[in-house]
Amino acid sequence: MNAIFISLITAATFLSACGGNKKSGKEITLTNDTVQTQVPVADNTAGSAGSVNVLVTEYLVLKNALASDDGATAASAAKNIVDAISKNDEATFTPDQKKLFDDVKDDMKEHAEHISANAGKLDHQREHFDMLSQDMYDMVKVFKPSRALYQTHCPMYNDKKGASWLSETKEIKNPYYGKKMLDCGMVKEELKP
Repeated sequence: MNAIFISLITAATFLSACGGNKKSGKEITLTNDTVQTQVPVADNTAGSAGSVNVLVTEYLVLKNALASDDGATAASAAKNIVDAISKNDEATFTPDQKKLFDDVKDDMKEHAEHISANAGKLDHQREHFDMLSQDMYDMVKVFKPSRALYQTHCPMYNDKKGASWLSETKEIKNPYYGKKMLDCGMVKEELKP
């Protein structure tokens, strides 16, 4: 959840500077016995500068779904990430933003496609979420968030090699273990607007 939100914040800051930060005014609420979260839904209009915000928003929905052990919602959010990647208007990006986006978009799309195609395989979704989170972190660092995001780290995941994700809150909701170890992790970095 946190990783999506960090990316959303980064994109929103960039879009605010460009005057294209549009939101639909809707929110997505994810609820189950462990997690309830509302994430603002950004405009996903083709060619909209706000489409970078969609990447962050959908990443956070994906993170929250994995923390809730909800593979179907994770798959849906990942499909929305694939769509948002193809709709981004790179003409509004600075040269540094364009370079980074060009470097990560194909990998992000591939990982999101894997997550989308494997709704019934949480472990497989989480493997690709780990790699997607690394790219989202890089994007948030370059695009700058419109609000605080948190890079959060779980030291236990991947045979104790660890993995990080972005979150919209400091509260730990671990997407790699879900209900098994929901509060495993720690905030490593705050990404400020």
